[in-house]
Amino acid sequence: MDAVTHTALAGVFMALLGGLLAWLLAQANKRLYVYEDPRVDQVEEMLPKSNCGACGTAGCRNFAEQVVAGDIVPAKCTVNAPEMNAYIASFLGVSMGEIEKQVARLACAGGNHVAWQRARYQGLDTCRAAATVSGGGKACAWGCLGLGDCGVVCEFDAIVMNPVGLPEVDPDKCTACGDCVEVCPKDLFSLQPVSHKLWVACKSRADGDVSEAQCQVACTACGKCVMDAAPGLIRLDNNLAVIDYTRNHLASPVAIERCPTGAIVWLEGRRTAKGREAKKIIRKQALPVSANVV
Repeated sequence: MDAVTHTALAGVFMALLGGLLAWLLAQANKRLYVYEDPRVDQVEEMLPKSNCGACGTAGCRNFAEQVVAGDIVPAKCTVNAPEMNAYIASFLGVSMGEIEKQVARLACAGGNHVAWQRARYQGLDTCRAAATVSGGGKACAWGCLGLGDCGVVCEFDAIVMNPVGLPEVDPDKCTACGDCVEVCPKDLFSLQPVSHKLWVACKSRADGDVSEAQCQVACTACGKCVMDAAPGLIRLDNNLAVIDYTRNHLASPVAIERCPTGAIVWLEGRRTAKGREAKKIIRKQALPVSANVV
């Protein structure tokens, strides 16, 4: 058998092999094909593509799949403009749905002008790094360290550090993505519906006298808010006032009026109101570092 014949046979073999493989691939495609609604791609194009997770899904693509499947309502995307969510609902012929806006809130009001430092932290300029070194140097072990990790991770510029070293959340920009909740080493952030206007801006579990010695605006567990609020709305738990938000419909500013330190507040948008008996904070400069704080 000459070289020409060998070449011809090899060519025929390769052609047959190629045809067989193509047939196998075609059969596999038929058997393994999973139908995907073409509307998923269209809905995904209408989303912000931030993949922030505020909606509770793995990302914008997964959100689009669930919206098309009817497992979630368009309004669940809090990053998207309401007009765009309404357009998605119209496109799919479904209700946009109603989702109460949530915002990140900080359970601490202890800026450097009212809260003492036992030691000055020097090191990597992050809260997480500071927290690993004896808790960060703040006298209150539960207090905000003020190095701004939360502002760094916020992709929506909703958190800025104020002049006294506390993060401030812009409720209009906050999408409730939860990044600040995850990054805070003191677990001070939580996502709250905007209807939760009664708020305890403290997380200290220390004895009342100790708490106030460490921070002028700490909760002292005096119990006045418990007495003034509707029955069952507020309780004292391990030296801290705790609000039962299942009774949120009973909440009113009356509960904050006699709080001596202003640790419990009433929130209206970006405005924070303290009670009439809350001590007036005049100092604006940072307190000196003192190793003698209780």
